[in-house]
Amino acid sequence: MRQLESVPMRTKLAFGIGASGEAGTLWMFNALTFFFYNQVLGLPPDLAGYAVAIAIVFDAITDPVMGSISDRFRSKYGRRHPFMFAAPGPILIALFFIFNPPDSVNTDFQLFAWYTVFTIFLRVSLTLFTVPHLALGAELSDDYDERSKVMSYNTLFGYVGVVFMHVFVWFIIFDKFEGGQRNIDAYAPIVIYASVLIVTCILASAWFTKDRIPFLKKPPDDGEKIGFKRLIKDMSAAISNKNYLNLLIGLFFLSVLIGTHETLGLYMVTFFWELTPYQIGFLIINNIIGYALGFILAARLHRRFDKRATIVFTCLSLSIFWSAAVTLRLFDLAPQNTTWELVIFIICFGAVSSTSGSILHISVMSALADVSDENELKTGMRQEGIYYSARAFFGKASNAFGHVVAGLALKYIGFPENAVPGELSSEMIFQLGIIDGPFAMVWGFIAVFFYYRYGINRKYHAQIQEKLQIKKEANNSSNQPESV
Repeated sequence: MRQLESVPMRTKLAFGIGASGEAGTLWMFNALTFFFYNQVLGLPPDLAGYAVAIAIVFDAITDPVMGSISDRFRSKYGRRHPFMFAAPGPILIALFFIFNPPDSVNTDFQLFAWYTVFTIFLRVSLTLFTVPHLALGAELSDDYDERSKVMSYNTLFGYVGVVFMHVFVWFIIFDKFEGGQRNIDAYAPIVIYASVLIVTCILASAWFTKDRIPFLKKPPDDGEKIGFKRLIKDMSAAISNKNYLNLLIGLFFLSVLIGTHETLGLYMVTFFWELTPYQIGFLIINNIIGYALGFILAARLHRRFDKRATIVFTCLSLSIFWSAAVTLRLFDLAPQNTTWELVIFIICFGAVSSTSGSILHISVMSALADVSDENELKTGMRQEGIYYSARAFFGKASNAFGHVVAGLALKYIGFPENAVPGELSSEMIFQLGIIDGPFAMVWGFIAVFFYYRYGINRKYHAQIQEKLQIKKEANNSSNQPESV
């Protein structure tokens, strides 16, 4: 059945809310687990980084496997939805065990092994939802601009999930527990709250988009079944696409930038800026501003400046402004620690970086759908699952790369476990700022170079759609019975 270009608002909302569940899961892991294992449980930072590095290997396998499977899976519930419905249970089990290692797990090696095993379990479980969900979004419309609107809802609701987590954790939990984020008892209610949010959002997304199944693209009808050889062929075909490859490499370096900032985020507000949990709670304002502006501006920017120009500019802006407040502090150009002037200072720079990041995320997700069209024209197959498996991989790998880089950096500067705010040397604080400031910024600049090489613009995409339509009409004509 032919895909409608205009996606109903109900479907956009239902698709988008699934991103809140994914974001809640990633926020729990990205924002809390490294700090929890290092500063609360006492695991050395390099081992915490290695645990997630090992999980990267499994992500590199399971994400494209899930993409290939969901591209070719056949059922009365379509090729995406069965996996979306199956994901919440394993995700909750993994989160529970990550934050609840038994008392018998008390040596560095035991903690490392526990963290590694359940990190792998969590990331594989999240793959069950993320890859089919993103592929579903690409299938909802073939229109160049409508896709940007669909992905805008995905990004917006992803950030809504972040806001819900941030507000609950900092205003309601950490601000009420003595020692805040350094108190192990504070993490139990957070896990419960996150579990309810994740299950509700993921199942709601799957349930309220299932009415679109008859309108979605069908699995390739090439006679090949799901298998290892087919997976290798699918991955090889994807990598051979130069536009996809440039987006992929750009995503890699952007992931190092994002992961480093997110991994060190809790360290920065606790030790570098010395903010209270209550003050930290207000930092979500910069994200709220950024998410709202990104949602409003992304599709408009694509109509005026095209996607490549938007991606390049916002990646550059994100790289500069995310590190700006820290870099200025290194030159003694920021307000004093613990002050509300400092909170406003961080929010101002953060709002610019959040807006840039929101627009960049929407733009790259929309561009991946355009690459899928180019791939269909060249190969005759729809492979949204394979193409969006890269986004799923780097969405999870961003914090993994950050854990590795930040863990090694913290080990190198000798950052102590169970540190106390205000008691670290000025040299240690300066070195922490170098890592989160100028060092992190460099990775974003490298990403800009590869994003600039992306080549699908509005005119080229229109040509792709025109040729695809001609092929479809030719196929339909050849399949019509001859008149007698």
